[in-house]
Amino acid sequence: MASSLDGPRIPPKNRVAKQLVVFLHGYGADGNDLIAIGKQWQNLLPDAAFVSPHAPHPCAQAPTGRQWFPLAMNDPDELWQGVVSARPALDAFLDSELARYNLDDSRLTLVGFSQGTIMALHVGLRRKRAPAGILGYSGVLVGPEHLPEATARDAQGRPPPIYLIHGNEDDLISAESLFLAADELCKANIPCQWHMAVGIGHGIDAGGLLYGGLFAAKCYGLKMPADLKVRK
Repeated sequence: MASSLDGPRIPPKNRVAKQLVVFLHGYGADGNDLIAIGKQWQNLLPDAAFVSPHAPHPCAQAPTGRQWFPLAMNDPDELWQGVVSARPALDAFLDSELARYNLDDSRLTLVGFSQGTIMALHVGLRRKRAPAGILGYSGVLVGPEHLPEATARDAQGRPPPIYLIHGNEDDLISAESLFLAADELCKANIPCQWHMAVGIGHGIDAGGLLYGGLFAAKCYGLKMPADLKVRK
């Protein structure tokens, strides 16, 4: 299945891609919203290509933005149908991007924000092979009752590592969502680390960027360079 998605890219600092980091933006934004994170992570991930696809649908609430699926109301059934309907397009995009760089899922990290985190968790846990890692900012785990079907595993039979980051003052998606997601993932025997960003609302602070970048580097077995600098 050919991908209909596209978005801004940042090539590897070391020219040849050995890893792929895919950013999934939130509701009403587009791929340009997160791609700059790639610039900040290049010292940590010099062999990584970064891409941030625009979600497939226009957003009624933000005329210049995009959405992975409609958010008419915060209804669990609606959210589940939304992620199910959006999954094929994202799966096709991931397959296409991995083929572009001659990589497999073991070299892929998914990074989501808000609605993008919903997609990263749903799709990443259901790939044919587990990605290297899933990083989610300010998001929700949709359909925890369906986690038995989340069978993505690596060559050693392990689920992908997950790291969730949330602001404790988030007024759009309650910080409680982090604990609910971590609890449900634990029940499904899927490891999950988390970080609560104190004093942060629905956004990503410098600490969250640093911890997220370090998580991605760890997923690839990389070490932090001595000259690492994270811009605020």
